[in-house]
Amino acid sequence: QRKNPFSSDDRLASKPAHTHRGDPTYGRPPEGSRTEQRGKDAHSHVGKEVEELCLIIRRTGEVGEDGHVSVTFGKLFETYVTISNKVVGILLRARKHGLVHFEGEMLWQGKDDDVVITLL
Repeated sequence: QRKNPFSSDDRLASKPAHTHRGDPTYGRPPEGSRTEQRGKDAHSHVGKEVEELCLIIRRTGEVGEDGHVSVTFGKLFETYVTISNKVVGILLRARKHGLVHFEGEMLWQGKDDDVVITLL
């Protein structure tokens, strides 16, 4: 399949560079490509959403005896209306980065409204 079926030219299509698992470029777009830039932009956007989530938790939560701010998932879900359809994904990302803590793998609206989310 090295011949490009979408071209009337008989040249061979360029052979893609194959990388292997040990290679530092494995699973990454080529440096300087538009794909790399889109990835950086998306990473920055998600980072801003995580920051916004932490600010909302700080504003709506209550300080506990341990000094950490906590809020229930139900209250956070109601408050976080600007992007409520993504609140669980942003919470998971914030937990991955060690910014928040909550019990369970996934949170579901209604079922997990009483789960406490703690801002670390």
